Amino acid sequence: MEKTAQILSYSETTNEIRITAYPQFLDGESNPGRKVYSFAYTITIENYGEELVQLLSRHWAISSGGLPYSDVKGEGVVGQQPFLKPGEGFQYTSGSVIKDPVGSMQGEYTFINSTGELFTVMIPRFDLIYPNLLH
Repeated sequence: MEKTAQILSYSETTNEIRITAYPQFLDGESNPGRKVYSFAYTITIENYGEELVQLLSRHWAISSGGLPYSDVKGEGVVGQQPFLKPGEGFQYTSGSVIKDPVGSMQGEYTFINSTGELFTVMIPRFDLIYPNLLH
């Protein structure tokens, strides 16, 4: 976990693919009185390998208040199944809503390489924290 300009980032490298997550609380879309805590997260995917790969699917495990909250599976990310050449990256932003002021997300992406082999890349666990808890 690195801290840069008040923004926390979480990174992990699996099978020469580096995943970095940057979560951010969305004050304007949240309503703590109704147990609605909204977060955006930006994911950067970087191919440090030596072959072309394609992201096929995602699987997210979301917790709220320390308990399992949601399990999300689907094709691609934000409607895309990007190809990444060696040295290339892809970035997208999405969001999640939890019912407690503290939660987390983690998961995995499934990729396919140029020879048709499927492999899994871990998405690092990152915290979803209502910032007013920190003051």
